[in-house]
Amino acid sequence: MRWLSIAAAIAAISVVGIAIGLGVPLLSVILEQRGHSATMIGLNTAIAGIASIAAAPLAIPLASRLGVAATMLVMIACGGAAFAGFYFIESFWLWIPLRAVLHISLTVLFILSEFWITSSAPPARRGMVLGVYATCLSLGFAIGPWLFAQLGSASFMPFGVAIALIAASAIPIAAAIRQSPDISGPGHHGGGNIFRYIFLVPTATAAVLVFGAVETGGFALFPIYGTRVGYSESDAALLLTMIGLGNVLLQVPLGFLSDRMRDRRILLAACAAIGLAGMIALPFIRDDWYLTAAMFFIWGGVVAGLYTIGLAHLGSQLSGRDLASANAAFVLCYGIGMLVGPQAIGLGMDVMGADGFAHALAIFFGLYILVALGRLGRRPART
Repeated sequence: MRWLSIAAAIAAISVVGIAIGLGVPLLSVILEQRGHSATMIGLNTAIAGIASIAAAPLAIPLASRLGVAATMLVMIACGGAAFAGFYFIESFWLWIPLRAVLHISLTVLFILSEFWITSSAPPARRGMVLGVYATCLSLGFAIGPWLFAQLGSASFMPFGVAIALIAASAIPIAAAIRQSPDISGPGHHGGGNIFRYIFLVPTATAAVLVFGAVETGGFALFPIYGTRVGYSESDAALLLTMIGLGNVLLQVPLGFLSDRMRDRRILLAACAAIGLAGMIALPFIRDDWYLTAAMFFIWGGVVAGLYTIGLAHLGSQLSGRDLASANAAFVLCYGIGMLVGPQAIGLGMDVMGADGFAHALAIFFGLYILVALGRLGRRPART
């Protein structure tokens, strides 16, 4: 177990989660206070998704030139500078390149931290280690909004805290710089071009695309769904909290279980099947809040396993430069899911009413099950 490497990767992914969880609501509230319309705020926020997709192909060439740890340190400096810029610069239009810089930096950190921890984890314990990694990412996403609630938006404090946390993540990365993984060379599958890696391990990349669609679309539109089926605002928020708790608490057990399976694709298909079953059940149990909360706790944790186990499966198939490029493709697919999910779920609710929320999510899971079962018919996966 390479503890310094694991600590460096976990520090990087934790700060990614906190920066997004704190930055997104903080910047939106400040823009609203300055009198900008919801459309313009949405435009500014959408830059994050576009920047993330654009950054994915850049991560590996940058790391090849500078080294993984050095590239991560550069991205930490850029992310901290972007947060400072948001405080000192008031121009709406200058916030667009600042938002792009921030999310390019976070995306590169995301990709390289995934590569670092996947390549550093012992194969026999990869799932468990990645479960810890995913848990820290989830905690980061949860801590960010909590910090915003405590610090508000009226002073430099939230920006200062964000900058301090981002800077602190550089310490374990710098300490582990000699254990930084090497991604030089073209790789066995051609290196560089990340788009071919989307189809090289499709069970993993499709899993994270579905997770990105379900997580982003589900969290964005669940409050609307809750209102339409009669939940109070607080009851709907608590159900989202149950999903988050399941996400945090079940990743390590799922990762531990995946280490003991001959083929992780079976567990990925099972996670999608449970996701599908939950959405089929939702219209029938939604009137019982406690039953719905229990279902969402299990559902949230198991569905998040698509990310954790998908990443472990990716690491079991590839190594070196190939793994780094595949990690970039993995994050790219997550970004695509973030763009597709809200649109598909919103359309489902417009066409089928409130139950279109569950039906649209069920379609994502059903399609993934078909992909996973199709791949299971092929050669057995390497451990």
